[in-house]
Amino acid sequence: MSRKALIAANWKMYKTPAEAQAFVDAFLPMVQGHTRDEIALFPSPVLLPTVIPACKGSHVAVGAQNIHFAEEGAYTGETSIGQLEAVGGTHTLIGHSERRQYFAETDEIVNKKLHTALKHGIVPIVCIGEVLEEREAGKTASVLKTQASGAFAGIASLAPQAIASIVIAYEPVWAIGTGRTATPEIAADAHRIIRAEVEKLLGANVAAAMRILYGGSVKPDNIAKLMAEEEIDGALVGGASLKPDSFTAIVKY
Repeated sequence: MSRKALIAANWKMYKTPAEAQAFVDAFLPMVQGHTRDEIALFPSPVLLPTVIPACKGSHVAVGAQNIHFAEEGAYTGETSIGQLEAVGGTHTLIGHSERRQYFAETDEIVNKKLHTALKHGIVPIVCIGEVLEEREAGKTASVLKTQASGAFAGIASLAPQAIASIVIAYEPVWAIGTGRTATPEIAADAHRIIRAEVEKLLGANVAAAMRILYGGSVKPDNIAKLMAEEEIDGALVGGASLKPDSFTAIVKY
């Protein structure tokens, strides 16, 4: 089954509104007419009111780096799904490794956020991946299966069109921001493990159609080899997405 690639930029806690506007102004002309892949930008929350209008009318989507699972409430510092919808965001990252590592997000929290995103028609990119100690201990497969099954609890009962919007990002935590990149073969093996688990949880058709992105020190000089793997359906890009020319080179691998 053919899966359209998705190339996503996670800007993390970088850029001011002026810098974000300058990025979009430079980036959109570079990718105008590029329809082979879907493109999405994930700026920090205060940048959404700048980036979303700047991308309006283009084929570049904009989403949040995080949402809260509650519709609203006394959750200081969080972003609700309604707030994201109100400013025109269409996607969200869920369970990024940094959220898990620094903010104690569990598989249960990831699952709650996924249900909230799907209820509101927001495209979720669910992040899963192992840390270095787990890989060295031979626990990669068990970690990926546990995270996938935890994230997708109760999802099988939802409407097929909702399930079809889910994207997974495999992030080997040991390769994020370290300069170390999983080889294309290592990444593809992990993607196969994830896809097999999705098949068990949600069925063969869903698993065959679901896009699984790779995220972990993706750069212009390694994207082509990664994308040559049949199991890799795109990339979640960190540092190399902060400059328009660098991210354009990745998009146009």
